[in-house]
Amino acid sequence: MKLLIKAFSFIEVIFTLSIVAILVAVSYPSFNYILLKARRVDAQCSLMAFANAMERHYIQNNSYLGAGVLGANTGCPGVFSSKVPLGGGSADYELIISTSTFNTYTLMATPIGKQVLDKCGSLTLNELGVKGITNSGIGVVVKDCW
Repeated sequence: MKLLIKAFSFIEVIFTLSIVAILVAVSYPSFNYILLKARRVDAQCSLMAFANAMERHYIQNNSYLGAGVLGANTGCPGVFSSKVPLGGGSADYELIISTSTFNTYTLMATPIGKQVLDKCGSLTLNELGVKGITNSGIGVVVKDCW
């Protein structure tokens, strides 16, 4: 009785592994871009929620002043979380009150950690809902990031 063993040859295995390696090499940059964009969207949503918290503060105090920690006008917010994502975990953005007056404010989400690789830099939002970016890459415009 003759015993037949079916198996892949060494060349077939190497060929298959090389195809898998090429697919991974091509898809990894796209995957990384998608992760950066997803974290940016999370920061955008957090900035909008932060703006709502500032509006609540204005309704209660008739001013945007004093919304920071210990009643400060700028810096770390006292009316909202200072890190994104809001649910905890590794922080990707830091939220601050960039400027604040009696009836105006500008909020900023600054990338930290792995998110500093994002071309958009810091995201801003003011009391009128005007969206902006700072510290962005060359040629990057607001509509690319918001």
